Amino acid sequence: MASAPLPLAAAPIRFGTDGWRGVLGVDITVERLLPVAAASALELSQQAPQGLESRTVVIGYDRRFLAPELAEAIASAVRGVGLEPLLTSTPVPTPACSWTVVQRRALGALVITASHNPPEWLGLKIKGPFGGSVEGRFTAAVEQRLAAGGVSVPIPGKPERFDARLEHLEGLRSKLDLNAIRLGLKRMGLRVIVDPMHGSAAGCVQDLLGSDVDGLVSEIRSERDPLFGGHPPEPLAPHLSQLIAAVQASSRDGHPAVGLVFDGDGDRIAAVDEHGSFCSTQQLMPLLIDHLAGARQLPGSVVKTVSGSDLMRLVAEDLGRDVLELPVGFKYIAAEMLSGEVLIGGEESGGVGFGMHLPERDALFAAMLVLEALVQGGLPLGSRMEALRARCGGTSHYDRLDLRLADMESRRRLETLLATHPPAEVAGQPVTEVITTDGVKLRLGPSHWLMMRFSGTEPLLRLYCEAPDREQVAAVLAWARDFAEAA
Repeated sequence: MASAPLPLAAAPIRFGTDGWRGVLGVDITVERLLPVAAASALELSQQAPQGLESRTVVIGYDRRFLAPELAEAIASAVRGVGLEPLLTSTPVPTPACSWTVVQRRALGALVITASHNPPEWLGLKIKGPFGGSVEGRFTAAVEQRLAAGGVSVPIPGKPERFDARLEHLEGLRSKLDLNAIRLGLKRMGLRVIVDPMHGSAAGCVQDLLGSDVDGLVSEIRSERDPLFGGHPPEPLAPHLSQLIAAVQASSRDGHPAVGLVFDGDGDRIAAVDEHGSFCSTQQLMPLLIDHLAGARQLPGSVVKTVSGSDLMRLVAEDLGRDVLELPVGFKYIAAEMLSGEVLIGGEESGGVGFGMHLPERDALFAAMLVLEALVQGGLPLGSRMEALRARCGGTSHYDRLDLRLADMESRRRLETLLATHPPAEVAGQPVTEVITTDGVKLRLGPSHWLMMRFSGTEPLLRLYCEAPDREQVAAVLAWARDFAEAA
């Protein structure tokens, strides 16, 4: 007789690069979430900056299964530690909560979301009083509180609710010349097709641009679907066949289009150009740097993560801007935004922030600035990127491969190997530099490198490559996959 399968075991509560996440019903349960929320709220109060007298903790949630119910549950945990929960009335993009924290001078925010992770996941993000994600020292203090076993008793009640979505959109309107964007789109005849991937940014672009753009703005996959169509709500090319097809169909009909895509909680962005080619942040960041530093002449340096395209540096230096390279994780970029003058900061995975806005990723704001850049230049996205690459000499052929490892022992062996004996040659090319800012980055030449980095929230190895042509990108990633699987 076959034995029954063993039940899944919950992982220890550990915060990753942006929050605590896990499988709903295994790692994330109401019994585990309540003490985490209580400890997080207490730490927000304990670490409040001098002069901040608020006792309010903003609580938001995305469109995932049970997210609204769990958001209401943690409101009772916040109330149980003597603080005041302020709950969003609808699912919202996470940046809406960050905006509210800053505008209302709240202690911070707790957001029930798993961002771009698979449909069965859920989690908790913590935003500090400055509006951005809290740093590692903060989450370590939360983990210490949990380990100490302090007891707090949730206090049920009806939390105060507010329209965070409306407040966020009004804030974006105050920072943008939306009428100029609308007129520019009409002048170019450029269609905008939005794909929120069933997430909480649904309807926001249409609300911002209004109904007076002559049918140039449309949206797909806007309805709530906690299964996200069977794919993680992450803006990667394999998940965007419907958007790519819609953009290509529009171009075939003689109407060039740009596709804008957001992840599940609206803090990551990607795009599809008029040819149907996927454009990650690797392409959007150089465009935004060129627009903000060149056309707008805004001040500040450029901050990128180590996994970011060399084209970002080439464009920034062409415009006389300093470039700072940091580990992966927007919290590092946010810390730089809080300590110095930053024009733009972005990471490969889709998060972009702006010094004149929030020390936080805001995909809706980034999307509007992309449209602003296109109408200012008078060219659709693909043509604009071709001109930018020709001017600055960057190739920007880039791809990422996520490799699921067999088990934790395989991961440990590979980590040890990379730390002690990194490869001296990759796909026939000698390694000229080994960079260990985050993971292991092997430089092979100008705009040619391979990076291997372990995920902070899933048992995955992320492989990144930039090369002078697509064939070399594919060859290097295939080599890296074989190397990792043989370790």
